[in-house]
Amino acid sequence: MPLTTDEDIRALLTEARTIALVGASDRPDRPSYGVMKRLQDHGYRVIPVNPQITGEHVHGEFVFRELGQLGDSIDIVDIFRRSDAVEPIVEEAIAIGAKAIWMQLGVVNEAAAARAEAAGLKVVMDRCPAIEIPRLGIAPVEGA
Repeated sequence: MPLTTDEDIRALLTEARTIALVGASDRPDRPSYGVMKRLQDHGYRVIPVNPQITGEHVHGEFVFRELGQLGDSIDIVDIFRRSDAVEPIVEEAIAIGAKAIWMQLGVVNEAAAARAEAAGLKVVMDRCPAIEIPRLGIAPVEGA
C-alpha cells in the first residue's frame, strides 16, 4: 500500500539523504529543474538521471544515463516520467537497492507500485516532495 499518511511521508523525507531524480531536465521551464533545486536547497543530495542529457550537469550535478550507473546508496528514486514509463525504472531501483520510489504529481502506476512494495521499497504516488516538505514542516537535512 503506497504511503499516504502525513506521518509516513514525513518519516520517509526525514530519513532520506540521497535522491535520484529520473527525468531531470536542464531546462529552467521544466518542473523537474525547479524541484531538483528546491530539494538541493533543503539539503538533499540529488543525482539527476536522464539519457537525453547524459554527461551534462544540472545544478552542479553530473547527469547519469540510468540508475545502474550510480555508485551511491539511493534513498528515494523520484520519477518525473509518464505513468506508463515507470515499471522499468522501478526494476532499476530494485536492482540498485533503493529504499523508496516517489512518483511525481500525475504519475500513478499501481502495477509498478505493487512490484516495488513486493521488493521491500516504500512507494509514494501522485505527490511532489517539494510540496510535501514545506506542507509537513520538515526541517532541512542535517549538515546542509
